[in-house]
Amino acid sequence: MDEIRRMAVEIVDREGGYVNDPDDPGGATKHGVTLGTMRRLGLDLSGDGRIDARDVRRLSREEAVGIFLEHYFRRPRIDGLPAALQPSVFDMQVNAGANAVRILQRLFRQMRFDCAVDGLIGPETLRVAEQAMEAAPDHLVDAYGIARRSYYYDLADRRPASRKYARARDGGKGGWIRRAEEFISPRYHLSAAEHRERVAAWG
Repeated sequence: MDEIRRMAVEIVDREGGYVNDPDDPGGATKHGVTLGTMRRLGLDLSGDGRIDARDVRRLSREEAVGIFLEHYFRRPRIDGLPAALQPSVFDMQVNAGANAVRILQRLFRQMRFDCAVDGLIGPETLRVAEQAMEAAPDHLVDAYGIARRSYYYDLADRRPASRKYARARDGGKGGWIRRAEEFISPRYHLSAAEHRERVAAWG
């Protein structure tokens, strides 16, 4: 439990404090918890009968950790995945919801395992995850991190307003890419030149 909690605390640290970026589909966010999540969970922290940005501002770090542990780790059944995969999938679940699991399931299919791509961790996905880890114990975590990084680049290709999350103002790696690479072995990190080449088409 201490290790799982540490992962949640690290996610809160990674997410930062209150932001309300108009280019972020999540809207008002604090410690990585969005207004939409708070409405879904019925978290009226001000007690005024409405759940809005003021409630997001009131959210504490400890409350955010609790939300992540219950609603982004246990309930999606990330705790059933091989232990080595859990940190990266958990972090991505907070950042991208069920797409975190879809990325994993697509990776399994690329490895020639029969697995539905539905964003849900059920018995089939858990079974295949164990098989995939057994087949590639030294590579699966890196492969997932690389697939995650590709997801961010592809999303920014399609959504120009999101490119600032993948490319920093100086042209270097943006927060999304640095975040994905925290879970990838250094030998698979893109060089500065490789990153700039990947985003060159963005202008």
